[in-house]
Amino acid sequence: MRLPELLAPAGDMSRLKTAVHFGADAVYFGVKGLSLRAFAGNFDRDEAEEALRYLHERGKKGYAALNIYPREEDFPSVIETLGFLQEIGVDAVIVSDPGVIRMCRQFPGLKIHLSTQANTLNSEAALFWRDMGVERIVAGRELSLNELTAIKSAMGDTCGLEVFAHGAMCVSYSGRCLLSNYLTGRDSNRGACAQPCRWEYTVTETQSGKSLLCEEDARGTYLFNSRDLCTVEILPALVATGVDSLKIEGRMKTEFYVATVVGAYRKALDSLQNGVYNPAPYLAELEKASHRPYNASFLLHDRSSSECTESAQNTQKSEFIAAILGYDEARGALLLEQRNRFYVGDTLELLAPGERFNQSFTVEEMWDEEGNPVTDAKLVRQRLYVKCPFRGEPLEMLRRVKV
Repeated sequence: MRLPELLAPAGDMSRLKTAVHFGADAVYFGVKGLSLRAFAGNFDRDEAEEALRYLHERGKKGYAALNIYPREEDFPSVIETLGFLQEIGVDAVIVSDPGVIRMCRQFPGLKIHLSTQANTLNSEAALFWRDMGVERIVAGRELSLNELTAIKSAMGDTCGLEVFAHGAMCVSYSGRCLLSNYLTGRDSNRGACAQPCRWEYTVTETQSGKSLLCEEDARGTYLFNSRDLCTVEILPALVATGVDSLKIEGRMKTEFYVATVVGAYRKALDSLQNGVYNPAPYLAELEKASHRPYNASFLLHDRSSSECTESAQNTQKSEFIAAILGYDEARGALLLEQRNRFYVGDTLELLAPGERFNQSFTVEEMWDEEGNPVTDAKLVRQRLYVKCPFRGEPLEMLRRVKV
């Protein structure tokens, strides 16, 4: 079975390294000022060069997002950035605007991936973009499994097809929204969305000026709030469409989120290749990451279940406790950097790739860097040694599962 590429988000270098450690085949990152996640860390030129060097040394790929809809004043920066990215060996640029595609073609060898913002929804549109020099199309998020199959069948191997497999969804058509612009002056198509789709809304009765809560029940109504996408339960059918890349959304998410989600999909894909697939453990793992209620509505052609009207709040079934910095052989202890408070007596779980995944232990002893005993790890980012029966490596983490 040919598995699709597992493509992970990277808001900064730390998250990029985490994605690689947990099994991503490729990473996409924003370029400062030119991507649709203006509030992610994004990469300046030195960081982009370092990122691609790091990825290529490990046989991974890196794609740079230049997917804003530019205005005239943006073009000098766009053309300069394209030249720089080609020079440092970017594997592809992700763009949405036809003008930027035209500019890309001034740089022979620079591969073009078409952003989901271009809302490609059918095979004729896909073939048009292929003929314009696009080498991969990120499908519109409104497509079903059958529609993806038809598009990939029409293109064959002449053009790649990428699809979102997991993450936050936007209520607007392929993410092209003006609600944020209208309500807050922050341009969603230039990376500054205020996410007003997550807000709770009221109706104002015009004659009295009285505000009335729009409610389906006592909790209120979140009229535009979308559920999060999760495809792990339908992964065999999604892979069977022939798509070339599965994309995880989340350049503004934490290292803990990236590790949890990338690790779950890596294990799910490897299990699928081995011929025995049970989604239950991977879904349980994804419940431990921050998320809104999951569904795969558009892929299953079921738009009725895409809204989340009860709340805009995220939930998760685990808590990020500490980042692992190394292992002290003499002490038989992990060296940690604290992220959330924990105590002697707590049971913690290892978030790691491979065989050590989900090993757990009870904290019996811990010390600060001077060797003083600690029973209550309450100091933010304090470095601690914690007695542990197994090893951990940098970029791995400890978490506490919520009962």
